[in-house]
Amino acid sequence: MLVGLARKWWVLLLNGICAIVFGLIAFTWPGITLVSLAIVYGVYCIADGITMLTVSVNRGRRGESWGHMLFRGIISLIAGGIALFWPAITGMILLFVIAVWAVVQGILEISAAIRLRKVINNEWLLVASGIISLLFGLFIMARPGAGALSVIWIIGGFAIAHGILLIGLSFKLHKLANIAHQVTL
Repeated sequence: MLVGLARKWWVLLLNGICAIVFGLIAFTWPGITLVSLAIVYGVYCIADGITMLTVSVNRGRRGESWGHMLFRGIISLIAGGIALFWPAITGMILLFVIAVWAVVQGILEISAAIRLRKVINNEWLLVASGIISLLFGLFIMARPGAGALSVIWIIGGFAIAHGILLIGLSFKLHKLANIAHQVTL
């Protein structure tokens, strides 16, 4: 699993860049409507889902664990589809979809880090990314009435922090891929 994931380090890099762009849009245009946020969020989730499905399809050797990446990709695609195809849904429902997505993503990232802790160094980046996702989702669930505008700032901060951590992890995986490539030569 690790070598296959390391070979696809660029997928995490793109995912992190997409997260940062999404976060910057949220900060740059804080007055956007909830419908616009739903569309931007939907595009981000679709990009995340596609990257996770790409990693799960290119799973490498037989017997490697790829189901969690497939599951995360499907959850992200469903969340993105809901946000894109029903952008006029109420703010509370959109916030709930975002919160559930973040909690599921956080749990899966922490789980992946636990499985990889004996194989890679600096798995704390994936743990930190998972914790941020989990806390973000739980916060949104606990305070849904905080208002859409204030939530946009929280979503933007989460996306930027999450993107930075994913980019850091992608560079670690890139180094690992280079080492693995040199060993196979």
